[in-house]
Amino acid sequence: MFKKPRKLSQLSVAKTADPQPSTEAQSIPEGPVCSLEEHEHMISEAAYFRAEQRGFSSGNELDDWLQAEAEIDSLIQGGGSRSARSVEAA
Repeated sequence: MFKKPRKLSQLSVAKTADPQPSTEAQSIPEGPVCSLEEHEHMISEAAYFRAEQRGFSSGNELDDWLQAEAEIDSLIQGGGSRSARSVEAA
């Protein structure tokens, strides 16, 4: 269906009614936060540090990866960074 164009006076009112979008709208990211390559790189680094902390003993690589993936996904969804406490706990 064809929409009728709004009158010019209605358009100018809409532009001046709220010049600053609400902070709620600003806090929601538009689109992906990082590329798939960046995401995988962050996970691989976190998994490496987990393996390093346990002395690179073999047999836990999948667990390292899955825990790192959960941690990175949580960080991305939360929009924050790791605290000193979460780094120590990792």
